[in-house]
Amino acid sequence: MTITTLAQLAADLDSGKRSSVEITQDYLARIEQSEHNAFISVNQELALIQAKTADQKRASGDRSALLGVPVAQKDIFCIDGMQTTCGSKILENFIAPYTATVVENMQAQGIVSMGKTNMDEFAMGSSNETSYFGDVVNPWSTADKTLVPGGSSGGSAAAVSAQLAPAATGTDTGGSIRQPASFCNLTGIKPSYGRCSRYGMIAFASSLDQAGPMTHTAEDAALLLNTMAGFDAKDSTSLDVPAEDFSRSLNDSIEGLRIGLPKEFFGDGLDSEMATIIETAVKQFESLGATIKEVSLPNSHLALPSYYVIAPAEASSNLSRFDGVRYGHRAEEYSDLIDMYTKTRTEGFGDEVKRRIMIGAYALSSGYYDAYYSQAQKLRRMISNDFTTVFEDCDVIMGPTTPGPAFEAGSRTDDPVSMYLNDIYTIPANLAGLPAGSIPAGFTASGLPAGLHLITPYLQEAKMLNIAHKFQQVTDWHTRTAPSAIGGKA
Repeated sequence: MTITTLAQLAADLDSGKRSSVEITQDYLARIEQSEHNAFISVNQELALIQAKTADQKRASGDRSALLGVPVAQKDIFCIDGMQTTCGSKILENFIAPYTATVVENMQAQGIVSMGKTNMDEFAMGSSNETSYFGDVVNPWSTADKTLVPGGSSGGSAAAVSAQLAPAATGTDTGGSIRQPASFCNLTGIKPSYGRCSRYGMIAFASSLDQAGPMTHTAEDAALLLNTMAGFDAKDSTSLDVPAEDFSRSLNDSIEGLRIGLPKEFFGDGLDSEMATIIETAVKQFESLGATIKEVSLPNSHLALPSYYVIAPAEASSNLSRFDGVRYGHRAEEYSDLIDMYTKTRTEGFGDEVKRRIMIGAYALSSGYYDAYYSQAQKLRRMISNDFTTVFEDCDVIMGPTTPGPAFEAGSRTDDPVSMYLNDIYTIPANLAGLPAGSIPAGFTASGLPAGLHLITPYLQEAKMLNIAHKFQQVTDWHTRTAPSAIGGKA
């Protein structure tokens, strides 16, 4: 079985080989066959209406790059008239009254939205085991071993990896695009903070959250990011910068590229097989004319403790709106307003969300703000400064995306710290607001995917995609299909 890319589908649509309706119907049929639990909701009627409209536009001469191509949307993005749950019981019956800007931008280009993908509740998790709608199964699982797809964008990762969609949207607060991309053998990109609007994207940690594409290839990621990114006056953190074509430099030579390998990313805690895979991948860049040097991010060890103060603090504030008053779940029996708040939130939130709300509320409480939140923000600045220093001598930082490959479902649910350590290499880029991505780099002896992590300077997504694309032109890791991928005509 071969993978089907966005670029291939766009070419088929351009040539008239197939229609958007035909392609969309094929993917919808695959979703029905799937047992991965990758989707929370699928709107076949709306998807086929959008596909039919796209076909009519193509017939009238519209040649928008991805017009008529179907994708999956993470269920953190509001879409007018559709169920939007964020993987939580508290929003199980919420129907969004408006559409997120990222989705609106894509729909304006004629992209078809097939449905909403499963995710860790309120994007809090690294395994997609905190969703109220059940665990997502990694398509790289085998008959005797069920693996997690990573999180929080695990449903999006599983959907693309299982070929239920050619691409999907994800969000990344501390690694939630890149870690599942690594676990599922995908290309996942977290753009610079502010590159994609957060309007209509249900907030976890507002200073960290960023939307991005999850695809098979860097070329596809560039094409999808072109439709997602852009300034939005409705988001005060949106960057007012000129529109870019992220695919413009995909084929540029990378001869002379300066690669930095942080020594802190190759120490204790990194699986030996993963280390070998990453070192081999980096050597591939040497053959393409790149130079490699060891660098240091001396404060990177502070990223995890800093993040797990800042993110829960912001989450505790953002999630205070879910109280049963205006929308979402409300407890059926209560004695007064305070009792209604308490019972609603107790019933509506899962354990991990409650854990982070309590941590965040404590960090922001009187007498502890200076000791925790304020100090964490200072550490954040130190981490950001480290990147600035390294980028004076390097064009890109490389390393492992995760400490190890996908792990078995249920193996870490009782150990939150062990779960949090999955994001040890990805979190620093979020704290610094830098663009970062994970690309397929090889497989372990047991056949599990490993991701190569790329970090570039602020607003240099096009450069990162160029680096990733050149690697994918001389390797075939990204073309490997998962054991339980579902084939079809697409």
